[in-house]
Amino acid sequence: MDLGIKGRRAIVCASSKGLGRACAIALANEGVHVTITARGAEALAKTAAEIRAANPGITVTEVAGDITTPEGRAAVLAACPDPDILINNAGGPPPGDFRNWTRDDWIKALDANMLTPIELIKATVDGMMARKFGRIVNITSAAVKAPIDILGLSNGARAGLTGFVAGLSRKTVINNVTINALLPGPFETDRLRSTAKGEAEKRGVTPEQILADRAKLNPAGRFGDPEEFGLACAFLCAAKAGYITGQNILLDGGAFPGTL
Repeated sequence: MDLGIKGRRAIVCASSKGLGRACAIALANEGVHVTITARGAEALAKTAAEIRAANPGITVTEVAGDITTPEGRAAVLAACPDPDILINNAGGPPPGDFRNWTRDDWIKALDANMLTPIELIKATVDGMMARKFGRIVNITSAAVKAPIDILGLSNGARAGLTGFVAGLSRKTVINNVTINALLPGPFETDRLRSTAKGEAEKRGVTPEQILADRAKLNPAGRFGDPEEFGLACAFLCAAKAGYITGQNILLDGGAFPGTL
C-alpha cells in the first residue's frame, strides 16, 4: 500500500530505540524525510546510519538532545522547522507509590509526557494547517485506558495529554491536520527487558522466565513486535487517513478486556 506521504518531512521523538525507532523506520520506508532525536548520541547515530542505508533516497537528520527541555525542542525545530508529520514520544516516568512522589517528580512527569508534546504541537500545528496537511501521533500508553496503580505519574501525565488532544483534534481536522494517539501495551523493547530484569532479581529467577510468564498472560500469547507498532503509526500518517482524528488506538494484543 502506498501511503501517499513520499517526500513529506517528519520529526520523530525518542527514536534511537524501541517504538520511536520503529516509527522512524516505517516512515522512512514510505519515502518520508525524517529528523530523529534522542539523548543517546551513539545509539541515535547507529539508527540514523541504518535508516540511510536502507533508504538512500531520503534525508535523515539526527539531533542528539533531550526533547523534554526547551533547548532540545529548539534544536529539533531548527533542524526541521516545517514538519508535515510529528511523532511525539518520551520515556515514561518511574513506577512507585504516590505517597513518595514530590512536586518535582510530578512536574518532571508532566514536562516529559504532557507539556513537551503540547509545546511541539503548538510549534508546528499552525504551519500544518496553513499547508493543509499534517499528521500528529502521540505515543502514550495502554495505561490511559487501563491505569496501572504503580504508574501513577504516567497515568496522570498521559491522561492529561489525551484530554487536551480530544479538544484540539476536532479543530484542526478541517484543515487536514489529524491528531491521534497510539497506546502500546507490552512490546519487545529495552524498557520491557529492563523491567523484567529488575523483577527477576527480586524474585530470584531469570529475566527470560519473567518475560515468558508475562507473555502467557496476554491473549495473543506474546509481546508486540516494534515493527507492528511502526506500521500502525505510518498508517495514521497516510494521506488517506485524514478522516481519523482524536482517537486513542490500543496496540496490546487484546489485553484490555473492555468493549469500547
